[in-house]
Formats: sequence, structure tokens, C-alpha cells
Amino acid sequence: MTVDRTGQRATTSAGPNQLAPIRFVLAFGVVSMLADFVYEGARAITGPYLATLGASATVVGFVTGFGEAVALVFRLFTGRLSDRTGRHWGLSIAGYTMTVVAVPLMALTSALWPAAALVVTERFGKAVRTPARDTMLAQASTTTGRGKAFALHESLDQSGALLGPLLVAAMIAASGYRLGFAVLAVPGAVALLTLTWLRRAVPRPAAYEAVHLDPGSASATAEGRLPVRFWLYATFTAVSMAGSATFGVLSYHLQTRHVLADDLIPITYAAAMGAAALAALASGCLYDRFGLRGLVIALPLTAAVPFLSFTTDPALVWLGAIVWGAAMGIHESTLRAAVADLVPATRRGAAYGVFTAVYGLAWLVGSTLIGALYGHSIAAVALFTLATQAAALVLFVPLLARRPR
Repeated sequence: MTVDRTGQRATTSAGPNQLAPIRFVLAFGVVSMLADFVYEGARAITGPYLATLGASATVVGFVTGFGEAVALVFRLFTGRLSDRTGRHWGLSIAGYTMTVVAVPLMALTSALWPAAALVVTERFGKAVRTPARDTMLAQASTTTGRGKAFALHESLDQSGALLGPLLVAAMIAASGYRLGFAVLAVPGAVALLTLTWLRRAVPRPAAYEAVHLDPGSASATAEGRLPVRFWLYATFTAVSMAGSATFGVLSYHLQTRHVLADDLIPITYAAAMGAAALAALASGCLYDRFGLRGLVIALPLTAAVPFLSFTTDPALVWLGAIVWGAAMGIHESTLRAAVADLVPATRRGAAYGVFTAVYGLAWLVGSTLIGALYGHSIAAVALFTLATQAAALVLFVPLLARRPR
């Protein structure tokens, strides 16, 4: 093993990359699209499915929130592991494998807690792969623009999130929830085959990095503290995410209040993911042009969700799904892109792990509270959401003092 110019370990036998940086980003977007086909198809029906197994709104909020927290908090460890070992490809492949195996197994469950365990297992796979994947995307985005690269990846990612729920909706209409989960084994297998090809085509994504670092100084930087500005940014994001309901809670409302038929619920999720893809592209362009100022739009979008999604008016519910998806698209793409500009290159894996862990914990607490507040009154949910977004705005103002480095 040798240390490459970004301070990461790489095998001396690795061949040259066969794809240009932008093509690598697009190809990884296809992998994520196929994986999203699988797990977003499942997430579109997780809330209603758990309800059929006897879960309450609080349980759905906790399980889905805990799953998101696992997907995010464990990145504290997988991010550092990614930095220290440089095994970005190995971690990415392992994480994708966990996800595409766990989801189809949902078809075999008939009790609440085994189903909940598979929900969490799928999310753990995301925790394993994401810091390593985002580090490789950041390496390829040096010349393309952070916002553009992450937005392109996220838009492809979300296109799978749009198609997966549509397929699941068709399967539910034909035969019920079990077939909806089982059919997702097919795109999962294709995702792994595509990822294996991409690993061979681009063995060393670090070679894309334009920044040249001395190996000794890179090693020292990798052990240093993350910047104060990064911590402020992570706190802002966490507070905003605390007011974001998971789709599990939103879909629980739609099913238990009989707002929409069961086979229409995943279609609302598909609409949300389509909005997320468009919002990712738009916010990526805004970020490259205006910096952090372009991200503030996520706050009013999040604040509007309970006033739309927790009604019993189908038209408002559909609009709420689009607004919720747009907010999540910004969180999942451009907010990630900013992290790469706030920390040293050799600390990206750890930074992504810390960043997502902080707001993952906030999302766990927030989604559980939203589930509990929902059982009390929808007005309480709306008040809680408004309070979190107002607090996030207060934290956001100091970040505007300087542009990201």
C-alpha cells in the first residue's frame, strides 16, 4: 500500500481511471438510481406496512426515525474508517449490498419487530457506504463544481426514488405489500453489477483530485480538529432536520385517516422524489453561484409541510408531498456538497460522518416527537415545525458572514 497525493491509501497496482470525472459522477448516479429504486420503493410503503402489522403512529415515527438515525449516526465511525483505510470502494460495495438484500426480505416478514429490524438493517447499509461514496464524489467534483456534481448525482439518485414507488404501487394494486417488496430484488441485483463495473473502470477516484498535498502534512491534517464553521453549519442543519417528518409518519396519516387509497400512497412518494430531483439540480446551481445563501430556501419549504401534508384534502396532500420532497432534495444534495468546502480534503470522510450523525440524531428525536405530537394534535406538529425552522434561521445568519473556502 502507498499513500496518494490526498493522503489516502491506495494500491500500487491500481490502473488508470477510464472515465472522466463528470462521467464518473454520472455513472455513480446510475448506481444510486438503481439502489434508490430499491430502498425508496420500500420506504414509500414502510409506514402503511408497519401499520398493517399493528404499529401506532409513535412506533412508526420511532422506527423510521431510528432507521434514519442509524443511517446517519453510524457514519461517525464509517467516515473515520473511510479516511483511515482509504477503502472507499470496499465500504461502498458492502453498504449497497446490505441495502439491496434487506429490502426484498421484507416480503417474508409477518410480524412488526422483524420488519422493523429489516428497516434498520437497510438504513445501516446506507451508513456504511455513504461517507466513502461522498468522498469519491468530492474527489471527482474538484473541476466540475461541488454543487453541480452533487446535484447531478442526487437528481439521478432521485429518479430511481421516483420509479421505485411507482413499481411498488403497481405491485400492491396487483397482489399486496409482499409482492411490492419482493420485486425490488431485480433492480438491486442490477445495482451491484453496475457498481462492480464502475469499480473496475475507476480504481482510484483520488487521482481526480486537483489539490496537491504533501503526504506528511496531509497525515497531520487528517488528525486535526474540524473547523468551528463546520460545527456551526452542522448544528444549523440538525435543527432544521428536527422539524422534518419522515415519510413514514406522513404516509401513516394518509392511510389511517383514509385520505388516499393504499396503492396511491407510494405514488405521492414518487411525486415527492421527482420534486427532490428538480430541487437538487436547482439548489446545486444556486450553491455554485451564491454559496450558502442559496440554501436558505429549505427552511420555508420544511415549515410549510405540516400545513399541507397533515390535512385530509387530497389536493393539499399531493402539494405537501411535492414540497416535502423539494426540501429533502436540498438536504440530500446541496447541503452535503457544502461540507466538502468547509473542511480539509483529507478530513472529508470524517466530516461527512460527523455531519450526518449530528443531524441524524436530530431527525430521530424530531420524527419521534412529531409522531407523538400527531397523536395529540396536528396543530402541535405545525407549531413544533415552525419553531425548529425559526431557530435554524437564527443559526444560519452567522454562516453568511463568510463564503465557504
